[in-house]
Amino acid sequence: MAIRRVDPAGARHESLIAARRAVVTMDTRRPPGDRHQGPRREQIWPGGTVPLAQELTDTGRAWNTFASADPLWAIYVRREAKRGGWDEAAFYATGAAEIEAVLSRARQLGLQTSGQSALDFGCGAGRLTRPLASHFELVTGVDVAPGMLELAQRDNPVRGRCRFLLNTRPDLAMFGTGEFDLVYSSIVLQHISPGLTRAYLPEFARVLRPGGSLIVHLPTHPRWTMRGFVYRFLPQSALGLIQRRLLGYAAPMRMHGMAEAEVRALLAAHGVEVVATASVAYCPDWYELRYFCRRHRS
Repeated sequence: MAIRRVDPAGARHESLIAARRAVVTMDTRRPPGDRHQGPRREQIWPGGTVPLAQELTDTGRAWNTFASADPLWAIYVRREAKRGGWDEAAFYATGAAEIEAVLSRARQLGLQTSGQSALDFGCGAGRLTRPLASHFELVTGVDVAPGMLELAQRDNPVRGRCRFLLNTRPDLAMFGTGEFDLVYSSIVLQHISPGLTRAYLPEFARVLRPGGSLIVHLPTHPRWTMRGFVYRFLPQSALGLIQRRLLGYAAPMRMHGMAEAEVRALLAAHGVEVVATASVAYCPDWYELRYFCRRHRS
């Protein structure tokens, strides 16, 4: 995710956080045509489901911590880059390479890949915002972590074609309907719950212009690796504890997936056609897809 620190909301909030627990249930029902249905994780508060706004606040707090501690590694995880190991130029070069490759594929599919405006959702330090500015007159990066946004604006060579905005809502109400030619998101939705993803995907559709392109990355379910087994069956609270105490993470880094069939159905219900998908491999412990989509013109 692309930074101002979100402070704790007080003792009552901390007690609620401590009381939260995660449950894992195996959903054995597979939607027709779904190849990647995995376990379903839901966060539970005493007496009910975590409110999306509160969950987003928790996410912002975690990513602000990463912004202060090891931001480039948290955004684009590589084992050798941990604890400040990323060379900044090499880090941003990964974004340029991704955008050129992905937009090239999108053009082959007949999707719009240039125009007036693009949205980089979960922009983090602007790794993808910057190269998108070579294709669009204005690229808007949004993120839940003020600290990441501060990094995105620092030493940005294309600042005249970029703007960075804080969004702490489980929607995109700050943008008008049909405002963007492209909505792009990569290695972001995996770090928020399926509930938040279900809230944001219809918003991606709403802010797209008719005929506009949506390109979004989202894992489907964990692989049967050792870590994949942990992701499948270990509660998120326990996983976060392991990440912080044993692996040295500055904050919990949650991982979630969503079945391909559900993504397709949700987008279709809001006027977006999935033109193609492509397997990607950011994380060796997850099955992942990139969705190439088009907003219907009518």
